[in-house]
Amino acid sequence: MSYEYKVVPAPTRGLKAKGVKTAEDRFAHALATEMNTLAADGWEYLRADTLPSEQREGLMGKTTVYQNMLVFRRVKEVTAAPARKPILKAEPPVAKPKSGEERLAEKQAAATPTPLKAAKPPSSDVAAE
Repeated sequence: MSYEYKVVPAPTRGLKAKGVKTAEDRFAHALATEMNTLAADGWEYLRADTLPSEQREGLMGKTTVYQNMLVFRRVKEVTAAPARKPILKAEPPVAKPKSGEERLAEKQAAATPTPLKAAKPPSSDVAAE
């Protein structure tokens, strides 16, 4: 099973809501709202990570800022590949069984050495000068 992942920044401010009074409760409400919104689209909350991010500061300077990220995942939708027809392999031709006489003739032919052809003597057609 393979997954696809989505990483979003964690909320930095709380959300006001009826009955939510403290800053911690507002922040928790903002976090829950973000998680429920993504869960409605099929995303499963996996973890929160704090990661470094390099940012410009002034004209030439750089500074490292740490970002809080929420990681979500969901199962990748598998698209069905078009059905392929199976490739039919041709069966090798079946050899006709040989008779006893044919097998005997093959054994004899394999056992008797074939005579080598005599080498042809070089021709004496060299022209005299």
